[in-house]
This record gives sequence, structure tokens and C-alpha cells, in this order.
Amino acid sequence: MQTPVTLVVGATPNPERYSFLATALLEEKGYAVYPFGIKKGLINTTAIINEWPAPGTIDTVTLYLGPNAQTEYFDAIIGLAPRRIIFNPGTENPILASLAAENGIQTIEACTLVLLKTAQY
Repeated sequence: MQTPVTLVVGATPNPERYSFLATALLEEKGYAVYPFGIKKGLINTTAIINEWPAPGTIDTVTLYLGPNAQTEYFDAIIGLAPRRIIFNPGTENPILASLAAENGIQTIEACTLVLLKTAQY
């Protein structure tokens, strides 16, 4: 059985950012992670990927981009057909949530770090 992959949208090599911390914690907890970002760099030993993943490869999308920055990714996110999208605090977006619902994608407004630390991920 293949391990479900989490796409971290907005990954950054800055260790003070939540996307960095979430990527590191996902890996620490044994989850497969695809850290997508526009900046090149590493999150611990994992390279940030600057190419969008192929459809059918992502189980969960966790967002670390504000609503305005998400607009250009709407079609790409929906096109991945993930099982769920996690809107971390500050990323809530009713338009993307509506598109997700129309396409049978679950949405959650929660903090990925809290979900991981409380075994609710």
C-alpha cells in the first residue's frame, strides 16, 4: 500500500515559518510530504519542490498561502483531486472551499501542527 502524500503549498526554507515547521513535523511523524514552494532550499534535509505534483498523487493539501495568493492555484489544487484540503489559520477561503465541495473534496479549517501534535491528522 502506498503512503498518502501531503502537499504543503507555500513551503519555505525559513525555519520560523509554519510551513517549514509543518513539513518537518509531517516527516517526523512518518508522513510522506511534497513541499511545494517558489523558493529553492531545504526543510531540514528535504528539498523544496518548485514543480507542481501530478494529479492522483496527493491525498491531502495543506495551505500556507493567504487567500489572494491561492487564486492562481485553484484549478491546479482541484485538478489534483485530493481527499481533503486543510485551511490553516489565515488561509481560509470560501471560494476554494466551495470549489472543493463541488468536486467532492473535504475541507477542514484547522492547524496542521495542532492536528499532528494531538494525533488527529
